[in-house]
Amino acid sequence: MKKLLLTCLVALGFASASFAQVKPSQTAKIKTPNILCEDCKKRVTTYLDRIDGVQTVAINTRRGETTVKFVSDRTNIEEIKTAIANSGFDADDIPANEESYKRLPKTCKKFEDGGGHPKPKAPAPAEQ
Repeated sequence: MKKLLLTCLVALGFASASFAQVKPSQTAKIKTPNILCEDCKKRVTTYLDRIDGVQTVAINTRRGETTVKFVSDRTNIEEIKTAIANSGFDADDIPANEESYKRLPKTCKKFEDGGGHPKPKAPAPAEQ
C-alpha cells in the first residue's frame, strides 16, 4: 500500500512539474512596410534578439509584415514595436526613430529620401 501511495505521489510530482514549465507565449503580426531587403531583415532581427522573451522572428518582405513569437511574461508587443522603430523602421503605429533611420544604409532608406527601396506602385485605376 505504501509503494502504491509513493508511486502516485511521484507521478503527481512529475505531472505538476511538467505543467509548471509551460510559459505563456503569444504571436503578434506587426506591419513593417519599409523592411524590403536582407540587410533590413538582419538589422531588425538583431534588435529583436536583444529583447528577453522573444522566441522567433519571421519577416515577410512581400507582405510588409513581421511575425514575432514571444513570452508574454517577459516582454510585450509595445516593447517589440519600439525595438523595431529603434532599428530605423516603422512598426504599425510607431514611426521609425529619426536618428536610427538616418544611420541606415542608403539601400535601406525609403525612395522619397533618396534610398534604394523601390517607389511604391500607384494603385491601378478602377475599370468602369
